[in-house]
Amino acid sequence: MGYDRELIRAGERPEPGGWIAVSPKLATARRLVAGAVIGVLSVVVMVGLAFTPMPWLALVALLVGVGIISWSWWLIGRQVAATAYSERTDDLVVRSGILFHRTVLVPYGRMQLVDVTSGPVDRRFGIASVQLHTAAATTDATIPGVPAEDAARLRDHLAALGEARSAGL
Repeated sequence: MGYDRELIRAGERPEPGGWIAVSPKLATARRLVAGAVIGVLSVVVMVGLAFTPMPWLALVALLVGVGIISWSWWLIGRQVAATAYSERTDDLVVRSGILFHRTVLVPYGRMQLVDVTSGPVDRRFGIASVQLHTAAATTDATIPGVPAEDAARLRDHLAALGEARSAGL
C-alpha cells in the first residue's frame, strides 16, 4: 500500500499518514477499456467509409483513432497519478483531477456507508473502488484503484471509525 507517484508532491502531504496513491493497475485497466471502445468505434467508421466514393477517408479515420487512443493513454496516466487519499486523525481526504482539482474531506463521524465495488476488469487487475456515502451527497467520495485486499481493510477500518465517531451524535 502507498504507491509514490510523480504528481503527489512532498509539500502537499497532509498529516499524519501522507498521501496514498491509487494502484498503477488502475491506469492499465482504464487504458484497456478505452482502447477497446475507441478501437471498435474506429473499425466501424473505417468499414463504413470504405464503401463511400472516397475510400481514403477510412485511412483518415484510422489516423484519428490512433491519435485519440494515444491522447487517452497519456491522459489516463496523468489522471491516475493525480488521484490519492489520506487517512487523517478525524477525516479522510480524497483528491483527484489534473485541470480541475477536486479535494473531498469526509469526517469519519459523518460516514453512513462504506461501499467496495469492482467490475470484471477491476477484478482481473486485482483492484476495487471504495465509495464513502454521507448524508450530504456533495461530500460523497470515491477512491478508485485500491488493491482489493487494501480496499477490504480500508472499508472495515473506515466503518469502525465511522461507528466510533458517530456514537456521540
